[in-house]
Amino acid sequence: MKNKIILILSYIVIFFNSNLLCNEDNKILKVGLLAPLTGEFRELGNSLLYSLQLALDEIGDKNVFVIPRDSGFKNKEKLNSAIQDFKNNNVKIIIGPISFEDFNEVKKYNDLIFISPSNIVPEFTSNTISVGVSLESQLKVLIDFIAKQKKKKTVIMFPENQYTDLIEKKLKKFQLSQFKIFKYSANPEVLTGEIEILTNYSQRKKNLELRKKMYIDKEDSQSVRELEKLEQLYTLGGVNFDSVIIIDFGNSLKSVLTSLVYTDVNQDKVLFTTVNQWFDESIFYENSIRNLYYPSVNYKEFKKYNEKYFKKFSSYPNEITILAYDSLGLIYYAWKKLGKINSVADFSFKNKIQGKIGTFSFKDKKVMQELNIYKTDKNKFVKF
Repeated sequence: MKNKIILILSYIVIFFNSNLLCNEDNKILKVGLLAPLTGEFRELGNSLLYSLQLALDEIGDKNVFVIPRDSGFKNKEKLNSAIQDFKNNNVKIIIGPISFEDFNEVKKYNDLIFISPSNIVPEFTSNTISVGVSLESQLKVLIDFIAKQKKKKTVIMFPENQYTDLIEKKLKKFQLSQFKIFKYSANPEVLTGEIEILTNYSQRKKNLELRKKMYIDKEDSQSVRELEKLEQLYTLGGVNFDSVIIIDFGNSLKSVLTSLVYTDVNQDKVLFTTVNQWFDESIFYENSIRNLYYPSVNYKEFKKYNEKYFKKFSSYPNEITILAYDSLGLIYYAWKKLGKINSVADFSFKNKIQGKIGTFSFKDKKVMQELNIYKTDKNKFVKF
């Protein structure tokens, strides 16, 4: 651990000193990095730093320098101190912040440009561009995918938590009058009962018992065969939807999937989709959903990035660091194309941009990703 800290500090010293040596050269591109290099989230900060080292290696331009500063995590004092240090060193463009809560804090720095890995706001603000995989990009892909599968009764499901209002605001941007909205409790013990109501589970159980009674006292071969078939079922009758979009992650998502399986939702008739899961393999082993579909970044490039990162640093990166990697490439592209970067308006490219995570488009001052649909199939991620 001590050696790792020394290595990180060495990077900081090298980047910073290189910047000072070239401070008078107007052909230099200096990019700041706001990251939690100390404290509880320091591993994330270090991973961001390493990802930019990979990007620098690939760019291969000695006139590009990254200057990292410790911004903490949701720490206004450290954030402002780091930004002031950037200003003192004539750094105009910064990768970060990583926390949406810090967006309001950086708004006051109108003379700086922030490229954030956050996915909350795809629209350009006066000084900030978010390049994260936005919910808007994901919903657009999912809605098109569901339509192509000829599904007509979709339920959009999401938990009641601190992000509920934000999700609802984003859903209002789409014409979803034909979609049903279902909000569920973040408490797994409450969730199962709510899913039972959604799927009309109790009535479907009763339907099965009533149908069994019709044959239970009969001895003719047809009735016996029918009863044997019924004995293989858990419920009788379908649900009032043919597809779901589950906007959730981690254990909460797994609880929803488990509850849907428990309530005997027919997977041959109902299409299960969710939002970007960053190819989390644990989803294979903790639910019984045979095929789960979701939009995501380019899987091959994501794997290549992880392998390259591991080869250089002997550890695997935090998944959002690939966004920082692409951010530096995006900044470099704009700088080479325009000769300088004055404002966020310089990123309103007419052409699409190819990055590690996939293709970006910049239209109407909004960042959108062209995502692929993947499915979980026999413990593999398969592009659909």
